[in-house]
Amino acid sequence: MRLNEVTYSDAVPVDGYGEGFFRIGGEVHQGAVLTCAKGTSAWGGYGDAEALLSLAEDVDVLFIGTGAEVAHIPADLRRSLEGAGIGVETMNSPAACRTYNVLLSEGRRIALAALPV
Repeated sequence: MRLNEVTYSDAVPVDGYGEGFFRIGGEVHQGAVLTCAKGTSAWGGYGDAEALLSLAEDVDVLFIGTGAEVAHIPADLRRSLEGAGIGVETMNSPAACRTYNVLLSEGRRIALAALPV
C-alpha cells in the first residue's frame, strides 16, 4: 500500500467534530462554522445568507453540512447561492467535512458551512 502525505495550501482541514463543536486546523469552534481559504468563523445557520454570499468570488462550490441527518436547506437560500454563481451541495455534516477535506487537498476553490452534530 502506498501512502501519501496530504498537504493543504491555503485553507486548513477539518480535524474532527463532535456534539456541538468542530476542530478546524487544531482550533475548536463551538456551534455552526463557516470555513474556507479566507479563514474560519462562526456561522449563523440558514438565516445567515450574507456570510455565504460573500464567498461568491472566492469559491466554486459550497458544502452545507445539515447536522447529524441529511436535510433540505431553505429553497430561497439555495436560489440565492446559485444565483450568485455558487454551486451548493448539501449532506450531513460528517460527510460534508470529509468531502471538504478531500477536495481541499486537491486545491479546489471550496467552502464548508456546517451545523454541528
